Amino acid sequence: MYRKIFNKYLLILNVIGALFISLGYQTDKVIQIDVSSLLNTRSVTTLTNGKLVPWTKGVDRENGYLTIAAALFNKETNPKAIPDNSLIPANEHHPAMLLHYANNDGTKYQTRLLADTGGSFTLKAPANKYSDLYVCLTSAYGKSKLQYELVYNDGREVKNITVPDWANDVSDNDPNFSYVVHDLAKWSNRSTLTETDHHNIHALNIHLDEKRVLTAVNIKNLSKTYMLFWAATGVVK
Repeated sequence: MYRKIFNKYLLILNVIGALFISLGYQTDKVIQIDVSSLLNTRSVTTLTNGKLVPWTKGVDRENGYLTIAAALFNKETNPKAIPDNSLIPANEHHPAMLLHYANNDGTKYQTRLLADTGGSFTLKAPANKYSDLYVCLTSAYGKSKLQYELVYNDGREVKNITVPDWANDVSDNDPNFSYVVHDLAKWSNRSTLTETDHHNIHALNIHLDEKRVLTAVNIKNLSKTYMLFWAATGVVK
């Protein structure tokens, strides 16, 4: 009886999550940017139709994340797994941010892989005056030197920043980085638990000139590392 109720509840959450992903989620000030055309791999194992659907390219070359439902199905006890609801709530460091995995979806891409020097993409943003732009990232095999070019309607600006390794914490008062999700375990693509904690998805806050209209950001990994892009959320002035 309890299992039937739990499964029904989980199905409802998955449907809601899928609607957020397919339709986008935004308020008057917060825009979840549509990045579906940029994503090219799956880094989270989901529990879909009662079966585990393993990640295809992990958060490093040998390990990825599991949803809580997938980890519980895998008979983990109190797992530090990624939330089943991919809309990560707002906190004092960032607005609500929508990631792109869902337990009821076993096929769509969730992340974009930027492996080794030269991995790059263009993030097209709805033309707006933004105060902040949050880009969700993980860097494996060390810190990554990231270059981003801000494309405004009246010019461009190039900046560089170092993204922490996904196993490293950041200071609570870091002006650029916070956590999307903090202190996660990691699993092989056979759903074998390989480490129980201390892994993260980081949020880079790209501080923008709110007097100018942003249209795009060109992002490039300058390091020989293994980086994933997860999502982007803008805060309108």
